Amino acid sequence: MTETAQIPAADRTRAAAAVTEALGGVLERDLSGLSPDTELFGELGLDSTGVLDLLLRLEDLTGCEFDTDELEMSHFATVAALTDFVLAEMGS
Repeated sequence: MTETAQIPAADRTRAAAAVTEALGGVLERDLSGLSPDTELFGELGLDSTGVLDLLLRLEDLTGCEFDTDELEMSHFATVAALTDFVLAEMGS
């Protein structure tokens, strides 16, 4: 069984909702129809200046404090990658 499969569905749903809400706030548009494979930079137009705002919004929404030393660009590749990162930081 993979690590992803062991994560409770409620935690994944909560993390995905936080990612969607934070991205929508940063990009100032409704993103309720995102798919896990949506690319944050290529498809949504996230840029490097938006990443910090995104992280701050995610911290507020999840109550987690992200360790910036652990950040990698791969965490921001897709909605699923960011959701997985948020889940890991939430301690799931």
